[in-house]
Amino acid sequence: MFSFFKKKPPAPAPESVPAPRNDPSSATSPDDPASGIASTWARLTGGAAAPAGAPDGQTAADASAAKPVDAPPVDAPPATAPSWLARLGGWRSQPAAESRAPDPSSAPASPLPAPAEPTATPAGTADLFREVPRAEPEPVAPAAGIERSKPAEAVAAPEPDAGTAKSSVSAVSAADTADATDAADAAVESARRDWISRLRGGLRKTGSSLTQVFVGARVDEALYEELEAALLQADAGVQATTFLLADLKKRVKRAGVGDPMRVKALLADAIADLLRPLQRSLQVGEHTPTVIMVVGVNGAGKTTTIGKLTRHLVDARQKVLLAAADTFRAAAREQLAVWAGRADQPGAAVAVDIVSQEGGDPAGVTFDAVIAGKARGCDVVIADTAGRLTTQLHLMEELKKIRRVIAKAQAGAPHEVLLVIDGNTGQNALAQVKAFDAALQLTGLVITKLDGTAKGGVLAAIALWTQTRPDPIAVYFVGVGEKLEDLQTFDAREFALALLG
Repeated sequence: MFSFFKKKPPAPAPESVPAPRNDPSSATSPDDPASGIASTWARLTGGAAAPAGAPDGQTAADASAAKPVDAPPVDAPPATAPSWLARLGGWRSQPAAESRAPDPSSAPASPLPAPAEPTATPAGTADLFREVPRAEPEPVAPAAGIERSKPAEAVAAPEPDAGTAKSSVSAVSAADTADATDAADAAVESARRDWISRLRGGLRKTGSSLTQVFVGARVDEALYEELEAALLQADAGVQATTFLLADLKKRVKRAGVGDPMRVKALLADAIADLLRPLQRSLQVGEHTPTVIMVVGVNGAGKTTTIGKLTRHLVDARQKVLLAAADTFRAAAREQLAVWAGRADQPGAAVAVDIVSQEGGDPAGVTFDAVIAGKARGCDVVIADTAGRLTTQLHLMEELKKIRRVIAKAQAGAPHEVLLVIDGNTGQNALAQVKAFDAALQLTGLVITKLDGTAKGGVLAAIALWTQTRPDPIAVYFVGVGEKLEDLQTFDAREFALALLG
């Protein structure tokens, strides 16, 4: 666009310019053409005579017409820049009276009279340079538990001049924004408190059995023996129980406490520190689309988890496409469609699409979904796979095939491989994590159904095992029920406190 403004236009042939009304030097007889031409040349050249070397009888106007007039310099900015050029190139509009002063070396012998002020704007100029205000985008608050890897940084607007009406409007807008932010934070905090209450209720059996150990007890070996039995009953496993007891004894000795309830608080700190490497938020936005592959054994709650996760993504204004790759289970597509319909409610920011194929190859369906997600500009593509038992090796090979096909559809995909674990399976959950990780290289876990007979201690065993990996497997979400709000982000401290009642 700037090259367009730098192009030199062809110089038109000069015409006789009528003299300004306030120029007394140009008062000549209208019947004297030579006098009119001479006065025109004087005004254009600052009073210089006809160019040297002109043949006899050739007037100054003929000489100027025979010689092309040089265009103004390309890089010289205009004295008065229009508004649209000011927005594009950063020019600052100036009045005509403040234009650049002429070079004294090239000044004419007699100064030119000041031009008359324009009395009217030429036709069409007002419409051409009219400024149209731009609408500001409405700010959107992201949903909890989902983070964009490269969020756009807010750029502060320049301070308006003091004493103007705009400053008062900005102050009111800032106050309204602060009130809205405080209200949103209060709502999130209230919802989080309700979630912690539901989580504590789901782990009530485990919490009550661990709390009873500290009631009326003394800090001695008998307390540690009862605590060992309670941790084993909570599905923590032998290795995790041994690790926690050794860590607890060090903390008690370092703090020098003798109150059993203080020992319980130190145990909560030890469990939270063990689980903290698992606490991480799901990242979307670094890749377009972000491809998530969801796996798990039969009945773990994969499709339900996908539906809840889709709703959270839609609330965060992410465009989601679902791949119904569980092509052999009856009503698998219909169940996924129902959850997609719950997420795609009236007034939602974006719609949810589904790619499915009855009786087709799961890898082919996933491939088509990834290609469609790239073509439609989706932010996230989630592939729902069929339930696979870790002991059925030929079925695990099909999952490996799906992962390879996804990588062919998009380089570097899948970006997340999530394993959904039923919290009621106990120590078998650790065996599932090991088997699926060996086959698919897991990146995250989702623990569901903690509202049943689940004891929750298996997370300590998983956390201790993940320490042997270069990168610990994250626990993105935990669920305690069928409702949408029953799937929340994992917090190590909150889980440790809920585990101990």
